[in-house]
Amino acid sequence: MNIPMPDDKTQSILQAAWDGFSAYGFRKTSMDDIARGAGMSRPALYLRFKNKEAIFRALVEAFYLRASSEITAALQAEGGLKQKLSTAFAAHGGETMEAMMASAHGMELLEASMSHAGEVIEAGEAGLRRIYTDWLAKAAEEGNVRPSAAPEDLAQLFCAGLKGIKHTSGSYPEYRQGVSNYAILCAEALRP
Repeated sequence: MNIPMPDDKTQSILQAAWDGFSAYGFRKTSMDDIARGAGMSRPALYLRFKNKEAIFRALVEAFYLRASSEITAALQAEGGLKQKLSTAFAAHGGETMEAMMASAHGMELLEASMSHAGEVIEAGEAGLRRIYTDWLAKAAEEGNVRPSAAPEDLAQLFCAGLKGIKHTSGSYPEYRQGVSNYAILCAEALRP
């Protein structure tokens, strides 16, 4: 997973944490493992992060920053409605989804995200809904979509549908196909 952070050392820490969490699970990855993976001492790691829960929250924040940026870019790009939604919806899960579904510890990581970063997830999901809401409102105003409900309601449905696909897919290829099909369905429903 490529983690977008301005500080190289923080990025190194988050990458080492992600590598450990996906390989060994959240519970079995220690601060020592993360420090070693980041090429630093454990005391130096503790100067940056209080514990591995704080590191996990930072990973979730980084995911939402990246997803927000990629979704916004996809929706603002040139192209048709199907292409915009397909690219945006693919960015919604991004490579993180592939890594989680490929990891033997994917379910543990999903559970850890809810128990250790629930408030970060709520804020991140609200941000994604805002991006979709703003895009839908602008696209409707410009005559590029014909929404059948309020933009905020449709944005909520976009996110709920993507979450449903995530929870019902048995593999990453199945997830990608579901996301692609969902983008086509949504684009057809919004077509002016």
